[in-house]
Amino acid sequence: MADTSDFRTGLIIKFKNNLFSIVEFQHVKPGKGGAFVRSMLKNLRTGKVLDNTFRAGESIEIVRVERRKYQYLFRENDFLVCMDKDTYEQLNVPVELFGEGVGYLKESEEIEILFNGSEIISVEIPIFVNLKVIETEPGFRGDTATGANKPAKLETGATINVPLFINVDDFLRVDTRTGEYVERVKS
Repeated sequence: MADTSDFRTGLIIKFKNNLFSIVEFQHVKPGKGGAFVRSMLKNLRTGKVLDNTFRAGESIEIVRVERRKYQYLFRENDFLVCMDKDTYEQLNVPVELFGEGVGYLKESEEIEILFNGSEIISVEIPIFVNLKVIETEPGFRGDTATGANKPAKLETGATINVPLFINVDDFLRVDTRTGEYVERVKS
């Protein structure tokens, strides 16, 4: 069995009958009393983050997970069909596992799927994606000083707020965690 001295960021442990990823941790040795470990744990099923304190040396159960690269092919009802980049095997993954960022995924995008045996634990999509603007109001020269925004529809169907100088056919970098415009990029 492992214990709290084996903690590291990204480690996946079984805690309270759920799988958690360690987001951050800190070993604390107060002047009085026993040492302990403060930790932030992210539930891999729900995405919720909780704070927990472990006694120093407390036993934990480490879960070995396998990361595999997949390519997102297309959406089929409540599933996204993904292909293993090594074996070309296709897999139907429930949309819920992708989180909010699924609206910014375009076909042929590379993703990572985490497995515990044959069970899918979670899906990691790219943090930034480059998408083309297909619909927005026209921009004009000099519309950069006010900091105002306007809606723009992207090639995936998602709509985000962008600065006034963005035009149709521009390529934008979008943060899939927040759904926010980051910058304009070259195609």
